[in-house]
Amino acid sequence: MAIFVSTNNTIYVANRENNTIVIWHEDSVSPKKIIPGNFTRSYCLFVTSNGDIYIDDGERNGRVQKWIAEASTFITVMNVSSRCTSLFVDINDTLYCSMNDHHQVVKRSLNDAVMNANRIAAGTGMKGPHSDHLSGPLGIFIDVNFDLYVADSFNDRVQLFHSGELNGTTVAGSLTFPRTITLLLPSAIVLDAEKYLFIVDEGSSRIFRSGLDGFRCLVGCYAVSSKSNQLNNPVGLSFDHSGNMFVTDRGNDRIQKFKYLKKSCGTPVNIQLIYSSKLTHDSPTYYRDCQVPQCHYETLQIHVNTAGLYILWSESNINPYAYIYKNDFNPLKPSENLLLSHDGTCNDGQFKLIIDLEINTRYVLVVTTHYSKIIGNFSVYISGPNNVSLSPFSKYLYDSFDNKYVMA
Repeated sequence: MAIFVSTNNTIYVANRENNTIVIWHEDSVSPKKIIPGNFTRSYCLFVTSNGDIYIDDGERNGRVQKWIAEASTFITVMNVSSRCTSLFVDINDTLYCSMNDHHQVVKRSLNDAVMNANRIAAGTGMKGPHSDHLSGPLGIFIDVNFDLYVADSFNDRVQLFHSGELNGTTVAGSLTFPRTITLLLPSAIVLDAEKYLFIVDEGSSRIFRSGLDGFRCLVGCYAVSSKSNQLNNPVGLSFDHSGNMFVTDRGNDRIQKFKYLKKSCGTPVNIQLIYSSKLTHDSPTYYRDCQVPQCHYETLQIHVNTAGLYILWSESNINPYAYIYKNDFNPLKPSENLLLSHDGTCNDGQFKLIIDLEINTRYVLVVTTHYSKIIGNFSVYISGPNNVSLSPFSKYLYDSFDNKYVMA
């Protein structure tokens, strides 16, 4: 199922099995409208601000159709030679189609009275790994500068094609320099108003987001499952007006909604624990996110007596960062076993972590800093359904003589 959420929080889904468009408001459990059509096995759809719907009908009928909201009728607006795995209409009313089978993105102006041949937006039509190539492109996004972002799925990367350019730049994937993140079959991308990139990585069942300090995992960061914070082969995402994220979780046969939490570190009332400590010159250091060197850190094991939702937040003037790991933390592999992170982006410069914790599970909290070689005092507050405790966790020790980490 393809999903699109409009600016008025209306959800549109293309049902490939029934060849219908299902529409409902996000606060409702029942569809408010079902639109049947003569389209077949539609892969994607796009909705403009006036309610017009563009839907893929390329697999068997070689076209893109438009449902005109005011007239309640369909018309053909683009001829294509394959299915469109993603559609996008930019602010100049140019329609883009990502043709996965032809390794290309094509476009045409909707203002043209005659449906002329489509123009090439990206890709040569032959799959390949070079800057002018695509290989099985899926999701696309066009920003206000008419720059084109492509989830270049089989190349395991996200490509950026500046307006009018046919040679792209890799902005996410293992071939970027400096290296960003490793992707496996990225399937959808969205750029927010602050130009941060959200990537659905189907192969790893994760969702990544870019930020000031690179990429971090948002959802599905530990395992593939049907739990509320995990995914199984996600293929699409969309945001509502409030910033809530909707994900097409194909392997779990569901659409997941992840609520947007404002950047606020307001203090909950029921504080279960206050832990105070200090990062010093003697504290161990590591490469935070494999990019920022010599960040002092402290590792703490979280002991949980009652399963439930817990909130951890900081008070400090050292611009603290925090990460929670499951089972183990290896400073040489800081992305391994990572469950959740928060990078100090609250309004007051503190971190805040909201997480479901279970009993009989080892959780490791790592407190570090934004900048290298920063030391100072910090406090960690924990709120939740029952008392918790923290104790030092040090599986790895730093051997300054041999300049390496060793098992404790």
